[in-house]
This record gives sequence, structure tokens and C-alpha cells, in this order.
Amino acid sequence: QVQLVESGGGLVQAGGSLRLSCAASGRIYMSYIMGWFRRAPGKEREFVADIRWSGTKTRYTDSVKGRFTISRDNANNTVYLQMNSLKPEDTAVYYCGAAAGGSYSYWGQGTQVTVSS
Repeated sequence: QVQLVESGGGLVQAGGSLRLSCAASGRIYMSYIMGWFRRAPGKEREFVADIRWSGTKTRYTDSVKGRFTISRDNANNTVYLQMNSLKPEDTAVYYCGAAAGGSYSYWGQGTQVTVSS
């Protein structure tokens, strides 16, 4: 079992920054992929970014490329999402997930990000 707890959300003005954290506990394997997703009001959950516990490869959805950066701290079992140049359309509940074998099996409770114009 893996437990994920997100933090760092809040209210920020457009152009501002936030850093989300995802603290992981339990049995975490190096093969896991850690991802950030978001769900905006009235929309489906969408992929934002992911990173492996091992290696440096990262992926981003096009709308956040150049603005968001995903990183990890293996020593503290924490994954981060640095969000810069935030836009009102980034407003959503952000979720951290852990994928084993290609599918996301574990999710956090989510953290709200609200960007005002």
C-alpha cells in the first residue's frame, strides 16, 4: 500500500507561483511513476506532469510546458510541482498519483489551487 498526501495549494493571483508537495509513504518501488493530475470544475481529470522515482525523465501536458516543473526528493519520499506564471485556467483540484505497471493505483486526497484574474 502507498499513501499520498498533497499540500501547498491555495489562492494566488494570475502570474503568481505555488509549489505543491506530495508526501508518499508505504511501499514505494523505484519503478513507480509519480504523476500530477488536475480536475477543474465541470471537467474531467486531466494529466499535468509525471516523473519516475528513478531516473530523470519527465513529461508535461502542453498547456503547462515552460511554466510547471515536476521534481522529486527520494530521501524524503516527496514529489513536487512548481507552478509559475499561473493562469486562471490552472484553477483546479490537483491530485498526486502513483502508477505501477502503467496504471495509477494510488491517489491523494487533492489540494485546491485557485488563480484569480
